[in-house]
Amino acid sequence: MQIEQLRTHYAGIIRGLGEDLDREGLAKTPERAAKAIAYLCRGYDLELTTVVNEAVFTSDNDDMVIVKDIELYSLCEHHMLPFIGRAHVAYLPRGKVIGLSKIARIVDMYARRLQIQENLTVQIADAIRDVIKPAGVAVTIEAEHLCMKMRGVEKQNSTMKTSVMLGAFREHQATRMEYLQLIAD
Repeated sequence: MQIEQLRTHYAGIIRGLGEDLDREGLAKTPERAAKAIAYLCRGYDLELTTVVNEAVFTSDNDDMVIVKDIELYSLCEHHMLPFIGRAHVAYLPRGKVIGLSKIARIVDMYARRLQIQENLTVQIADAIRDVIKPAGVAVTIEAEHLCMKMRGVEKQNSTMKTSVMLGAFREHQATRMEYLQLIAD
């Protein structure tokens, strides 16, 4: 990312608010803000193959694998305000499993882009499907959106939940219900 270009834009935003960039507290804010947004959006610098880094392993296991409560931080693409939550990811192996930390890294890669939660949920599910070709994938995200809390309707207790079910999770109600029960515990 172009830190200098971002710094220039943040300086313009601060001036546009009517603030004085020579004021002590703001003198270095454009550079700090540029570095912060670059960090928060670092997912643009990542690719799925690099994130997975060959951590796919042969396995005879065909039972459900679930990683619960993966914390996530993202920025809403409509207002560039944070949404903060947790993802639950499950899959049914079919000859391959993925390294545990790679699931969290996949969540982070997509979350660290300007994003809407609906698309984030789909991107994570599609990535798991594409990498290990399981019999099914389920992803559920629960998040609080600051664009709902700090502006607009200002609803402090709102939480958004999204889910994507692929393969056996979509086709077999018993599999879907087992997953939903396990993430509820």
